Amino acid sequence: MASASLWLYRVLVAMLLPVAIPVIKLRQRLSRKSRPRFRDRLGRNLPKLPVGGVWIQAVSVGEVELARGLIAELERRAPDLPIFLTATTATGLDLARRTVGDRLPVFPCPIDLPGPVSRVFEKARPCLLVLVETELWPETLYQAELGEVPVAVVNARLSPGSFAGYRRIAGSLRTLLRPLALVLARSEADGERFAGLGVPEERIAVSGNIKYDLEADTRPLEWEDDLRRVAGDRPIMVAGSTMEGEEALLLDALAALGADGEMPPFLILAPRHPERFDAVAQLLSDRGIVFSRRSSGRPVRDHADAFLIDTIGELARAYRLGRVAFVGGSLVPTGGHNPLEAAVWGVPVLSGPHVFNFDEVYEEMTSAGAARLVADGAELRTAAAVWLEDPKLSQATGGAGREVVERNRGATARTISALLELVGRE
Repeated sequence: MASASLWLYRVLVAMLLPVAIPVIKLRQRLSRKSRPRFRDRLGRNLPKLPVGGVWIQAVSVGEVELARGLIAELERRAPDLPIFLTATTATGLDLARRTVGDRLPVFPCPIDLPGPVSRVFEKARPCLLVLVETELWPETLYQAELGEVPVAVVNARLSPGSFAGYRRIAGSLRTLLRPLALVLARSEADGERFAGLGVPEERIAVSGNIKYDLEADTRPLEWEDDLRRVAGDRPIMVAGSTMEGEEALLLDALAALGADGEMPPFLILAPRHPERFDAVAQLLSDRGIVFSRRSSGRPVRDHADAFLIDTIGELARAYRLGRVAFVGGSLVPTGGHNPLEAAVWGVPVLSGPHVFNFDEVYEEMTSAGAARLVADGAELRTAAAVWLEDPKLSQATGGAGREVVERNRGATARTISALLELVGRE
């Protein structure tokens, strides 16, 4: 029987949804941020779903990237076990459809209400629900328990701030978390926090961080040779997953390098969110910077100083071109993005101070000397100059980052072993 807190949650969601939908649509139109259509999240017109398989739920691009590794390992070790994947954001869905959509069903995560969620469970009757990182939706967990579907949280993380917030509603959380059959935590600290919320310790295991298992994508970039020709002798700096406010700081830092008489690098710039592509292009134009846009499909302009990656899916490969990488979402307080995408290529990493989404990774990277955190644009300029001017130092520093990746591999295999054991397939 549904708890009183779940009924209250249902009522609140049902009441707020009619108000939220037009507001979200208006914000989407103003911000040009793409979202899955609400009618596609109602659990109607579902694709043909395999019965008795594994349902994997990821949020956005980072979680989908992680899910791809899990899917590949599942397909290798249990090829007869069906899988389907849901994602929450439009960019996550796009990546999922382009990378695994030819092998398994991919569709939007259902809205967390009884109707949409139960339709997916009833049609697929999954043997396991896998939640990537921390996707704890009350209705989805309740419906899983109702259908006796075990739930596993993989690469589970819980920051100190989130833990403190959840502790305030610990009583309600115990009922919410009851369906969790297995929590595979990234670290001992994450595992202890889940235990502190009431998950029984025998259901918690530390499997390590799956993000270390990423493989370097060696597929060619069709614009790479052209870009290297235009860059000439200039070192290349790749700035990836940048957020609003960071591009201006970055361009200021690079302009200062030129003013100091040093050779400014050729810049490859990849904003995090597609809805900001045009704004970043305008910023480059306003500053008089000669650049080319990836989406144009045309050759890189002669005498260009920058290349704007305004498409999805090439940043991880583009890092290999850099003598140094700046990983964004870190000079502004959004928590940072994955530095391992650059480290796997042996490229040293610069980031701002706000990297709480990847605390453990940055701690190991900075300890190895493979990454440096800078406070502001001025420190960014100084730190970038050191690696840009000394290719041997850059190579040695980047090699230390690659070693960090190599010695932390193995979480994917441990995770799949635990999941297969949970469903009696190991």
